[in-house]
Amino acid sequence: MKYHITTFGCQANEADSERIAGLLEKMGYKKALDENSANLLIFNTCSIRQTAEDRVFGLNKKLKELRISAEGGSASGGKNKKLKIILTGCMTHYPVNQLKKRLSEIDIFLPIKDIQKLPQLLKGQTSKLEVRPLYKSDFRAYIPISNGCNNTCSYCIVPLARGKEISRPAEEIICEAERLVKNKYKEIWLLGQNVNSYKNFPDLLRKINDIPGNFWIRFTSPHPRYFSNELIQVMAECEKFGHYLNLPVQSGDNEILKKMNRPYTAEKYKELVEKIRKAIPDIALSTDVIVGFPGETEKQFQNTAKLFEEIKFDMAYISQYSPRPRTAASKLEDDVPREEKKQREKILTEILKKTALENNQKYVGKTEEVLIEKIKKDHLLGKNKINKTVRISFDNSNYPSIGELKKVKITKALDWSLEGEF
Repeated sequence: MKYHITTFGCQANEADSERIAGLLEKMGYKKALDENSANLLIFNTCSIRQTAEDRVFGLNKKLKELRISAEGGSASGGKNKKLKIILTGCMTHYPVNQLKKRLSEIDIFLPIKDIQKLPQLLKGQTSKLEVRPLYKSDFRAYIPISNGCNNTCSYCIVPLARGKEISRPAEEIICEAERLVKNKYKEIWLLGQNVNSYKNFPDLLRKINDIPGNFWIRFTSPHPRYFSNELIQVMAECEKFGHYLNLPVQSGDNEILKKMNRPYTAEKYKELVEKIRKAIPDIALSTDVIVGFPGETEKQFQNTAKLFEEIKFDMAYISQYSPRPRTAASKLEDDVPREEKKQREKILTEILKKTALENNQKYVGKTEEVLIEKIKKDHLLGKNKINKTVRISFDNSNYPSIGELKKVKITKALDWSLEGEF
């Protein structure tokens, strides 16, 4: 029996898919080369944006064709029992009958929190299997430390899609990190919807930092609400912490932040950034921001643009507001025209390109440790400790392996990346 997993969405979904794959392999399934050669198709879905859901809803015709193909070219006799199709992930927050109307080819709708029920659903096995992920990468791994969210941001579907926050035991997380380091992994990401709301998160960072080995620790995504002085101190003290942080702001306007139910002001956010930069001067900062939230005026948007200019982010994930069903914000009129949302996104991107280039120019002439990710025809690609992409020229006769940490001299700065040589 062969399986194929299609993943939509964020790193948390990617990590969930790795765990699903590990569970299936333990059950005796093997990974298929593509959907056409699989007996089991799993779609791990995302609900953060309407576009992500639309991609899934658009699959029904394709799934019907796959069933007919697996049946041997005939559509008669109902569903092909040789092919089983499962939908999991964030879209399972919708009522099953509602999903069935648009995804009639799906056999099983399985919330991600119930993924350990797979053995019983597929083979009638009642014994509990340990879920060990089948990592996609040999050098970078994502460890979910919690799932779900206890916050109530007015625009966000995550609490509905994933439920209340549930944390993994620290011992289990540390054990997984130790296994990864033992297997020569060089980059470990700790994942959570609000990763720093994990109980004793600074202590967890310390313990992973104390694992012997040469590797980097990163985490995403933290919430400004839970960013303690102790956490900042631990980040500064841990030599294995990669000096990169994604710190979502969502808006630079206090009225919009209040409407979003984000429990801080733009001023408090800037104070937090100052504290972090004082403790870790070379840290690279990225953020998440939404443009065109209901009622956002031009003046309110300009407050966000001003915040971008003041903080000088290295990177940002800029999204146009998309109303999500059953959220508090969905009851508000989506009154910012689509073209205006596009324009606001463009303005922030232009500011970001300028500040990112300014930040990158500081590294020209420096020698950086770089984790090699890809080998191209005439260059290598990798990430340095502050998570910037580095393009490296190399001699075809002598180049490192993927997954190695190598010293690279930075020779050129671009807006979204650096260039270097050995």
